Amino acid sequence: MSDDLRTRLTVALAGIPDPHAGADLGATGAVKGIGIDGGKVAIEIVLGYPAAGWQAALAEQARTVALAVAGVAQATVEVRSRVVAHKVQGELTPLPEVKNIIAVASGKGGVGKSTVAVNLALALAAEGARVGVLDADIYGPSIPKMLGLEGRPDSPDGQSIEPKIGHGLQAMSIGLLVGEDTAMIWRGPMVTQALQQLLGHTRWSGLDYLVIDLPPGTGDIQLTLAQKVPVSGAIIVTTPQDIALLDAKKGLKMFEKVQVPVLGIVENMAVHVCSNCGHAEHVFGQGGGQRMAAQYGVPLLGSLPLDIGIRENADGGHPSVAADPDSPASQAFRLIARNTAARLSLQAKNKAIAFPNIVVQNT
Repeated sequence: MSDDLRTRLTVALAGIPDPHAGADLGATGAVKGIGIDGGKVAIEIVLGYPAAGWQAALAEQARTVALAVAGVAQATVEVRSRVVAHKVQGELTPLPEVKNIIAVASGKGGVGKSTVAVNLALALAAEGARVGVLDADIYGPSIPKMLGLEGRPDSPDGQSIEPKIGHGLQAMSIGLLVGEDTAMIWRGPMVTQALQQLLGHTRWSGLDYLVIDLPPGTGDIQLTLAQKVPVSGAIIVTTPQDIALLDAKKGLKMFEKVQVPVLGIVENMAVHVCSNCGHAEHVFGQGGGQRMAAQYGVPLLGSLPLDIGIRENADGGHPSVAADPDSPASQAFRLIARNTAARLSLQAKNKAIAFPNIVVQNT
């Protein structure tokens, strides 16, 4: 009887959709255990991504599904998350203290990429992950200002550097090492070397995700960085405007060339809602991100409004997710964070980390 009940429960629970991953719990393998004691059942669901904002709703949905199965009188459901390291491109290996690197890129400047990167990192942390952010925009570092960070980072041994902490994020930027008004007049190879030093010499600690804010564009510098930084996945930030979409498509193709999976597209400045009358207007066009996502077979991770509050919060060193966590904008960022991490969780795991070499010797 219990085996039959377990089978029927397994089938029922497997059909629960995971809207963030775009698949059901059966496809993602999230149902890890079913305990049965007469008519009482205990269900364990383990998501491969942080989802604090969804776990309670999922637990209740799973409980409802279980109670609808004949023979179940009482059901308890535990939902938790476990983030693992995923495969990176080529022969590169992940950093020791960083499970996954997510690159945030755009084909051109001015689309709000850095604002999205910082709020994405904060949203992942709000969902329950340990997160860092690396400002890879050597020519125009903006992460320190957005996180309200000042002063040079500490170096305990004269070689490595401690990340600064801003709103709970581990952060590093060239902007913390040079003056705010210092122009970085460097050629491509120097920029690449500087980024690799910032990435490899920073004492990151136990990160589930390191969000890298890449420079805008798709030139030699961006391509070199994409080849040398061990990236698990990338997202493309664009606006609905046709010109921005043309450049965003180039960014997507760049990651395809270096075999980095594009997790999806974030459409920024999608709609403006007048704060006085409530009129909604698509200033930069409508539906461009969705059309691009459909064209290239990648998900639209979410759309963000053209909101003065997002800009003011970022300029003031208190990004929206930290400054006003219950606002519609913050909730949109958290949805994008869950969607991004869920799509990454579907990628192949990094076997080099999951299965270390074991050597047996006769002594």
